[in-house]
Amino acid sequence: MNIEYYKEYSGQLQRDMEFKRYGHAGKPCIVFPCMNGRFYDYENFHMPEAIAPFLDRGALQLFCVDSIDGESWTAQGDPRGRIERHEAWYRYVTEEVMRRVYEITGSREKLMATGCSMGAFHAANFFFRRPDLFDTVLALSGLYQADYYFGNYCDDLVYLNSPIASLPNLPPDHPYITQYNNSRMIFCVGQGAWEDELLDSTRRLDAILQAKGIHAWVDYWGSDVNHDWPWWYKQMNYFLGKLFPGVV
Repeated sequence: MNIEYYKEYSGQLQRDMEFKRYGHAGKPCIVFPCMNGRFYDYENFHMPEAIAPFLDRGALQLFCVDSIDGESWTAQGDPRGRIERHEAWYRYVTEEVMRRVYEITGSREKLMATGCSMGAFHAANFFFRRPDLFDTVLALSGLYQADYYFGNYCDDLVYLNSPIASLPNLPPDHPYITQYNNSRMIFCVGQGAWEDELLDSTRRLDAILQAKGIHAWVDYWGSDVNHDWPWWYKQMNYFLGKLFPGVV
């Protein structure tokens, strides 16, 4: 498997940031790590190995980015400062990382976003905010509202980064709805251990999408399906098989 490491200065974050590429061709995919995670977590938990056929056969290539959750979503202190820090990271991903993805791949096609747990939230949030940049989202075991991290505090930026808060107010003729429906959206959650809050949040998102006429695949797995990597391996392989049929 082709693996490349990058460490580059971010003007948005005013420091060096790291990411890794897995694969050599195919659909470019931004991978967001779990809560407070690092760019190498996906590899450390063996996900590229688990989905190797899709990478080795050139259907998919992963770009695993660093999070700064500890300075924003899970930090303590001034909520405005925290969400502004998230916005700097958002610009880092959408402007700096994506520019490098285009340079590395030689492609200008829209990207896929994926992640597990907190990474699923980020993947969904980036997709909903920028359907001009992303046309595929595969979110596993996500929590899709900002109040879990910000409590009763809400300002314009917290609202913008909370799909369950902002999507209900999307006008029925908003052009994003057409872009969403021209995309591929998969949200999956188990009903086993440590999935209760994620299950509730996914159901809420599901209801909002249905009410808005946004056609997503929301899949609820069984009561034996826990919030853990062994199930995410199975889910990734299952859904990638639907997104890229004929690979395995």
